[in-house]
Amino acid sequence: MAHSDPRHGKVTYRWCDHCNTLLLGQKCSICSSPGREFSVSRPGDFRPALTGSADQLRRLVEKHFRCGERLNGVAIFLNKVAGEDRVDEVIVQGRTIAVLRFDVQRQELLLDLKEDGALLLFKHAKKGIVKLKPLRGHLQGKNLAGDQVLEANGEFSAGDPLIALTGNLVCAASARVPSSQLRTAEKAVHIAGAANAEGAWEAGKSEARAFVEANVEHLKVIESKGVSDIKSFVSQQKLPVTLSFSGGKDSLACYGLAKKAVKDLTLIFVNTGLEFPETIRYVHQFALAHGDKLLEANAGSIFWEQVKAFGPPAKDFRWCCKVCKLAPLTDIIERTYAEGTITIEGNRALESFARSGMEFVERNPFVPNQVVLNPIRGWIAADVWAYIWWKGLEYNPLYEQDFERIGCYLCPSCLASEWRTTKDIHPDLHRQWTEHLRTWAKESGGSDDFVRYGFWRWKVLPAKMRLLAENIKLQVPKQRADRLKLTMVKGISPCITGGYSIEGVIAVPRRRPFLRVVEVLKTVGKTKCSEEYEIALTKGNEATIKAFGGGQVVATGATPEKAANAFEAGVKAFLRAELCTMCGICVKNCKRRAITLKDGPLVDEELCSQCGKCTEACVVAHYYDKLVT
Repeated sequence: MAHSDPRHGKVTYRWCDHCNTLLLGQKCSICSSPGREFSVSRPGDFRPALTGSADQLRRLVEKHFRCGERLNGVAIFLNKVAGEDRVDEVIVQGRTIAVLRFDVQRQELLLDLKEDGALLLFKHAKKGIVKLKPLRGHLQGKNLAGDQVLEANGEFSAGDPLIALTGNLVCAASARVPSSQLRTAEKAVHIAGAANAEGAWEAGKSEARAFVEANVEHLKVIESKGVSDIKSFVSQQKLPVTLSFSGGKDSLACYGLAKKAVKDLTLIFVNTGLEFPETIRYVHQFALAHGDKLLEANAGSIFWEQVKAFGPPAKDFRWCCKVCKLAPLTDIIERTYAEGTITIEGNRALESFARSGMEFVERNPFVPNQVVLNPIRGWIAADVWAYIWWKGLEYNPLYEQDFERIGCYLCPSCLASEWRTTKDIHPDLHRQWTEHLRTWAKESGGSDDFVRYGFWRWKVLPAKMRLLAENIKLQVPKQRADRLKLTMVKGISPCITGGYSIEGVIAVPRRRPFLRVVEVLKTVGKTKCSEEYEIALTKGNEATIKAFGGGQVVATGATPEKAANAFEAGVKAFLRAELCTMCGICVKNCKRRAITLKDGPLVDEELCSQCGKCTEACVVAHYYDKLVT
């Protein structure tokens, strides 16, 4: 059982030295030992290293120290921490031996050795060993000159990890220069940390079976709570129960709970049109093998139809999720479960900051007739894997390929290291998206490097990416150039007739006739228009909007706030009309059934109450601040 130390940003877990495995509960289920405490960096959502990940680590140890075999048969856990891209602490026997880090600039996975890693490897390493003159004092963080080096074993490059030996100390170090320049460099070796050689240790063998058996009691407890929570809620409802089955590990763990909690369960798989082929096969084969009913909501080619209008999705602009996932999900639930459904989902609090405050029961704001249950919200990734192995549930084979998460193959939130893996296993999919990005970048005034280094993944670049741009001497804007331009003609100012006014022009591509803008304005207030002159007048609550076919919007209001809100509503009307994806979420969210779709939204003014629910549900309106600059 983990506990946090807020003073040091660490999370404490326990390791059973007798059974040589991680403990997730209060004691070992095999030997009853309470285990030895060890700490990892927050958030502590660590996971067992499966085949691909473990092989990556062994290859790096072999490359730098020629002793990768020391990790054969060893239980390895990875703890994901914050960083530029992939950054994983490597845990062996409750010790952090290294950090695996994907360097975006070099486009490769690197190994940063820690003191415990140096103590594990130094007796077996056949290269990467540097012997130093006897040194005194505090060494951590120091850069040593080449004249301090007595002997260097093997060739290495600048930045490579080293093991430095001096007196009775073993140091985790790195090369500041290539081995050919070592003796003459002013800064030759960087010392990351030092430990007494008497602390040398050996990594014992351990199997996944031991990890499961040592945590059986803990697994029984978390399963019992999950099943009980589901049963308790479902028993008070009369709605059918479904499981969101994405093909990932978390939904698979929820499957184990759900099958114990309810008798009649239907799996829902949203095929976004961007799924890995392995995921589609896995989901269908799993449902068939277990005799479960499977509903597939298929987005078809909608992503490729909309990407030209919206541009590539980004970490801060995930329009694709609403268009490719929520829209088909909303449609299939409304068609199949008109009265609604209770859907069990594998959402976990540690997956992201946005999910950290989730409750067990939540309402999906975009799917009005769906109640969501989150039974594993408090689990860590190690809980999930231990439970899957305990239950003998077959999992998506992509996890063995060094994927931490399984989703759409071109998702902007996937790691650059995973995108490299996609290139290895599906070069055709990788090539298709890369070529699209290069064409888009060229049209937007960007370069191939803008794509190569992943700058397209953000609408507004974070500090770490701006720093990377400086390091590689690449000129990039702080925000992507594919935003729609909103030109302010006049800011908020007093109006001679009373109240306040604001005026601007939105440069939105003309995909539909102006009458579709008029239809959307009906959701704001009573609207009149001149089709010939393309002018619309909308009167709402203490505010008026004038919209013109050229994109001009003039808004007046009783207060500056009302004028500003009316102006934004007018601009959003242009965006919603011209960029409408026909996803239908607005239709499903309108309780009065005032909206229909026919090459864009049509609004029955007699039924519409201007409640704003359709605007809240619209992907275009939701990302207003990312679409417009």
